[in-house]
Amino acid sequence: MAATMKKTAAGDVNITFEDQQKIKKFAQNTSRITELKEEIEVKKKQLQNLEDVCEDIMLADDNCLMTPYHIGDVFINHSQEETQEMLEEAKKNLQEETDALESRMESIQWVLADLKLHAKSGSNINLEA
Repeated sequence: MAATMKKTAAGDVNITFEDQQKIKKFAQNTSRITELKEEIEVKKKQLQNLEDVCEDIMLADDNCLMTPYHIGDVFINHSQEETQEMLEEAKKNLQEETDALESRMESIQWVLADLKLHAKSGSNINLEA
């Protein structure tokens, strides 16, 4: 059965199972993109916070022997240099996570574009976000 919609005399529209699956996939991917955008925004805020802390530590008085670093539920005192290294590592990891989320979002956008293309050429369904 071709993936097309057929209008009946009463104006009803019949949607094939294949079209329903495409619509479902489109809706799920659109929802996932929204979730990814929110996750990326949170990660970017966390990254900005880490960058701000790094700047604050650089400007801090060098006479300060120990700098508290938050790990889990506790703060552990480290030298400024160790704390700076830990923050740089945390920033690097956070940036990698953000990049992975952005890559995932881009691949989903390609899937959505493909679904839209098939919807326009293969049937009369209209997939718009």
